[in-house]
Amino acid sequence: MFSNFYRDIWEKIYTALQGRTMEMSHSSNRCWLFLVILLILATLSHQTSSKPNNVLKTSTFLSPKFELEPGSVLNKNYYNIDFPRGHIALKRFHAEVVDEAGNPVPLHETYLHHWVVVRYYVRKDVENPPNHGLHGLGFDHPDLIWAGNSGVCGNTLTQYFGLGSETRKMDTHVPDPYGIEVGNVEEIPDGYEEGWLLNLHEIDTRGAVDRSGCTECRCGLYNVTVDEHGKAIEEEYMGGLRCCGDGTRCRVKQGFESGKKRGLYLKYNVTYVEWDRSSIVPVKIYIFDVTDTWSKMDDAVNASSRGHNCKVIGSNFFFAFSPFFGLPLQIFCWNPNTLS
Repeated sequence: MFSNFYRDIWEKIYTALQGRTMEMSHSSNRCWLFLVILLILATLSHQTSSKPNNVLKTSTFLSPKFELEPGSVLNKNYYNIDFPRGHIALKRFHAEVVDEAGNPVPLHETYLHHWVVVRYYVRKDVENPPNHGLHGLGFDHPDLIWAGNSGVCGNTLTQYFGLGSETRKMDTHVPDPYGIEVGNVEEIPDGYEEGWLLNLHEIDTRGAVDRSGCTECRCGLYNVTVDEHGKAIEEEYMGGLRCCGDGTRCRVKQGFESGKKRGLYLKYNVTYVEWDRSSIVPVKIYIFDVTDTWSKMDDAVNASSRGHNCKVIGSNFFFAFSPFFGLPLQIFCWNPNTLS
């Protein structure tokens, strides 16, 4: 196993240094450098010799079809989307909005506010999982358990993948020998099965009076007084997700009020390999948010008791970590409040 290999390397270095006073001299510096070089060479050699023999597979899927007209907004959850099944290691996930002919749709016509892909466990005898809505992603239900990720935002940012439009064409490749492990039957609760949810938030900006204002969900352009949950929107709430919920419409120019609807899809490619514990190092996904106001509870005794309050609206950071080294393999950053 990789963990034993790396542990042995570090133990050898530790043994070499233990019990020996290393003075800050040229010889000691050379010793440190030599040990570091040995570690790097050993690691590279091991990774090369242990490169997974599994063949990379890529599956391409389409979301359910949705229709938009100038100014209209879609914000829906799609449960049990098509996704590779079995015990696998995810290597890359790429998504983009396409029309019915398969052509990519430019952001200045249809703004992809965000999309998130969430892993969950659903009771086997349940045909239609309960629809929590966007803000319910992360709150468990007897029939549905969110698998979530390993980040600190808990019930707020539960997705495995999910980016704003600013990260279009960003490479999310997880390098060898690492992979994001999913489909492990030992982790699935008894009586449940694994599923994947897609949340899509799209804004059709064709003919918009203020395209930037529409994408920023400024309340004055949407003429709404209650959000999609029926809660009154306060006067001081100038803009945000509550004003551009599913079924709302941003103000458009004269002549676009009855614009033509068009069918769209989210096209997504999933690259993966079959799981092989002898050659794949599992990584965990951590998502952080700059708006998080961390506070330690008075009775906190461990990390799970610490309070985090991620607001979603700020810049988010996605990390893929190796559990053995604790170092980020990939770092992705996006800000949903700007248009690229």
